Amino acid sequence: MTGMMVQPNKAIVGANAFAHESGIHQDGVLKNRATYEIMSAELVGLGNEGELVLGKHSGRAAFKARLIELGYEGLSNDDVQRSFVRFKELADKKKEITNLDIESLVNDEIQLMNEDRYKLDSLQVFCGATTTPTATVTIFDEDTNVAVTKAATGTGPVDAAYKGITSIVQNCEDIELLEYTVGSVTAGIDALGEVTVRVRDKSSERIHYGRSSNNDVLTASAQAYINALNRALASRGSTGRMHPQSEQHR
Repeated sequence: MTGMMVQPNKAIVGANAFAHESGIHQDGVLKNRATYEIMSAELVGLGNEGELVLGKHSGRAAFKARLIELGYEGLSNDDVQRSFVRFKELADKKKEITNLDIESLVNDEIQLMNEDRYKLDSLQVFCGATTTPTATVTIFDEDTNVAVTKAATGTGPVDAAYKGITSIVQNCEDIELLEYTVGSVTAGIDALGEVTVRVRDKSSERIHYGRSSNNDVLTASAQAYINALNRALASRGSTGRMHPQSEQHR
């Protein structure tokens, strides 16, 4: 009312007074808010609930609660665990994880309708103003249980990485890259880079999409392309599972 800003760490009325990041605090508050709060946030105009800040100290209980809030109610325990592992990795790089970050991570883990055959193991890129872009890619094949490493050059680091991937993935000669787009999930220098690729399987004329997000845009680019190839190869004769946010699933 007076226009005076209240610092976040101000007792009782500050924005952080009812915020919890520690995993043990979040778990206790989810079970009973009185565990760590001697008064309700509603009394000081902060709504009827406080805020669970998702960061590096957050636990699985708070992460799962946020997933339910975002509509991911049909996730299996394995999906939640894989997403939680990705969340903890990102939390080591970012101070606070937003809802958009979480949605991107979860979609990354469950977007494929079938089990991934090819998985990115490692990626090293060498490029510069006066050098030829070179990428060394290692991909693990779930069918053969073998990791294959190959190097390739290209007009840029992404082109080199994609050529290296294509030389490893089997039966992808008829799969053509149609579109490559990159954007930012959230604002800031530590934001996740989100890459989407569109490919066409010439043998069936079907279009497939691949998508991935990572702090490293090159890693996201490689993973998105592998995801698209996995989709295209899997569509040649297998059925898949449904996205847990889809209306049909509910």
